[in-house]
Amino acid sequence: MNIYDVSEKAGVSIATVSRVINKNSKVSDKTKQKVMKVMEELGYTPNVFARGLGLNTMKTIGIMCADSSDPFLANAVYYLERELRKNGYDSFLCCTGYELKNKQNYLKLLLSKRIDALVIVGSYFLETNPKDNTYIMEAAEEVPIMLMNGALIKHNIYCTLCDDHQAVYDAASLLLNQGKKDILFLYTSKSYSSIQKINGFKAALMNHIHTVKEENIYKCPATIEGTRDLLLHLSSNGLIFDAVIAAEDILGVGAIKYAKAKGLRIPEELSIIGYNNSLLATCCEPELTSIDNHVETLSITTVNSLMRVINGQKVPNKTTISNDLVVRYTTNL
Repeated sequence: MNIYDVSEKAGVSIATVSRVINKNSKVSDKTKQKVMKVMEELGYTPNVFARGLGLNTMKTIGIMCADSSDPFLANAVYYLERELRKNGYDSFLCCTGYELKNKQNYLKLLLSKRIDALVIVGSYFLETNPKDNTYIMEAAEEVPIMLMNGALIKHNIYCTLCDDHQAVYDAASLLLNQGKKDILFLYTSKSYSSIQKINGFKAALMNHIHTVKEENIYKCPATIEGTRDLLLHLSSNGLIFDAVIAAEDILGVGAIKYAKAKGLRIPEELSIIGYNNSLLATCCEPELTSIDNHVETLSITTVNSLMRVINGQKVPNKTTISNDLVVRYTTNL
């Protein structure tokens, strides 16, 4: 049984049934009793769709992330759903993968669910070709878009992100000031976040040693073994490096595996800094120095901003949160 069956049997409109469900005072006691009697006879239990009718809200937020197995994204989704529940909102989660067409299709699916807003988690959704971001900007004409860990300037899109550029700049500067001259930077994709990190790395090099070695910036597999093997390959081909900055902790752990395979002393012969300060940073030996991008704070800030948008309050297009370096045993900072 659904709300349409209740409406037909009670001889009232769907909107009236919704008002009864939502305890709207505009419905007379006689009509309310009739509708409730029909609901009891049919064994009808109101669902979120029925509650949304007549209220102009479904109290439901869509969440899109590329890959829920990614530690950063998984944590972000957990904190987002927790905060949304605190504010009385349910959520629909779609794990889209990385293909543009799939992202577009999932966004259409969420909009068809009559969501009140959409939270997009991770910079993987920002394409290098601006035209490929049109589907997000078009969706913003229907519902508010909260973009977490990325920046896109458009009305009704609100961005919450960490200052990745500054975080990597500061980390690289610390290593350079220690006398590290050949720092390797590892990343997995040319996402918005990765580009900010790469630019921060380059800026530190230019400021301290006035040169950037492009051969010291490498895209590598997003696995521990793949990173280890890549570094072993680079080393065997004569590449010299005395430090590694990784755009993700998993790459930093791969660098630790490389050092152990080569018999290098950490941090004396090889210093390593990861990114995200995830569980991986404390599950390895030695524990990994990592940049903490405060995923919980990011998530809480995103939901707080969304609630203000829904309540008609003014919210800045872009909110930036600073990062912290958590020093462990892969550096002697």
